[in-house]
Amino acid sequence: MGENKRRMVAGEWFLPDDPELAADTERRAALCAAYNAVPPPPAAERTRILGELLGAVGEGVRIRPPFHCDFGYHVTIGPRTFVDFNAVFLDCAPITVGADVRIGPNVQLLTPTHELDTERRRAGWERAEPVTVGDNVWLGGGVIVCPGVTIGADTVVGAGSVVVRDLPAGVLAVGDPARVVRRLTA
Repeated sequence: MGENKRRMVAGEWFLPDDPELAADTERRAALCAAYNAVPPPPAAERTRILGELLGAVGEGVRIRPPFHCDFGYHVTIGPRTFVDFNAVFLDCAPITVGADVRIGPNVQLLTPTHELDTERRRAGWERAEPVTVGDNVWLGGGVIVCPGVTIGADTVVGAGSVVVRDLPAGVLAVGDPARVVRRLTA
C-alpha cells in the first residue's frame, strides 16, 4: 500500500492526486457505470456489482441507481437497507450503514474534509472521518451527513437537514444544522 493510501486509511492528511488512489477511482468508476447503466442490468447482476464495489452488503439491500461513491470499499451496508436515487457516499473513510435503514433520494454521506490553511488546501491536502448510521434510521430526501458524524439507531432525520454533530438514538432531528426536536417512542 502506497503512502497516500496508507494515510487515507489511517485518517491522516493525504494527497488524493496519487496513482494508486487514481487506480482505485478508475475501478470504482467502471463498477458504478455498470451499476448505473440504462437500461439497468438484471437484479442478480446489480447484486454482483454491489458485492464487488462495496466493502460489505447485507442480504436484501436495495440501492436505486444512480449511486455514486469515492472508492466503494469503505462502505458497509446492513441487511434490508433501502437507498433511493442519487445517493452520494464519499468514502475516503469508512461509511457504516446499519440494518433496516431507509435513505431518501439525493442523500449525501460525506467523510472527506479539507485543510483550513489556504496554502495546504491549494496543495490538495485532505483527510477523512468515518460516518456511521445506526440500525432502523430514516434519512429523508436531501439529507447531508458531514464527516465524523454518528447517527444513533431508530433516529429520523428530516428532509433537507444537514447533520454536523452526532445524533442520539431514537430522536427526530431537523434543520440546518440538524437539531433534535423530540424523542421518538418505539
